[in-house]
Amino acid sequence: MRSLDDYLSLYPKRDVIEFPLDAVLDVNGWDLAKALRLLLKGNAVVIEWLTSPFIYAGDETFREEACRLAGNVARAPLVARHYLHLGERQRRVYFADARSVPLKKIFYALRPAAALRWLRLHPSRAVAPMHFQTLVAESDLPENVLAIIEELLARKAETHELGSGALPEPVGRFIDSEFEAARMVWAETGHAASPAAREEADIFFRRWVAG
Repeated sequence: MRSLDDYLSLYPKRDVIEFPLDAVLDVNGWDLAKALRLLLKGNAVVIEWLTSPFIYAGDETFREEACRLAGNVARAPLVARHYLHLGERQRRVYFADARSVPLKKIFYALRPAAALRWLRLHPSRAVAPMHFQTLVAESDLPENVLAIIEELLARKAETHELGSGALPEPVGRFIDSEFEAARMVWAETGHAASPAAREEADIFFRRWVAG
């Protein structure tokens, strides 16, 4: 969050934050104004950062209010579109050859697929759980997919490198079916946040910048 003078300047500063601190931490983020605009567009990354179970430092009051704002203004169709585009891209990049895929990267497409299923099963909500096991538990996944996920998570806990192998057929089928369902369920949706949502985000932004 920048100073009020920065926001009133004729020459806006860069609104992306990215710099490596050391060999352990690589810091990335967005200026508050950009983050709120992306939230209104359905960018789920903002929601995931706000609801992450891992907090290194932060303002608890800001986090609570921002989470409440996200719950109020996020629209499930827009968030679903974000997850669909993300998941489809990961599917194309990493699983073009299902006979040999980086097993660790299965989660790159599996999480968006599970989030899409969660959104479909919870139509009145737009903020899917960030904690992967909670997301899975609330998404009523097929038993054979759950078994494979548990096996991969157990192996991942032991080593970061899972190697390569064939994409498990139940997982590939689950991912593709959820993407197809999302295309149908969220096909006829608008692209813009409501005027009320924009106003609420504006009020939040002005209060924190002026405070």
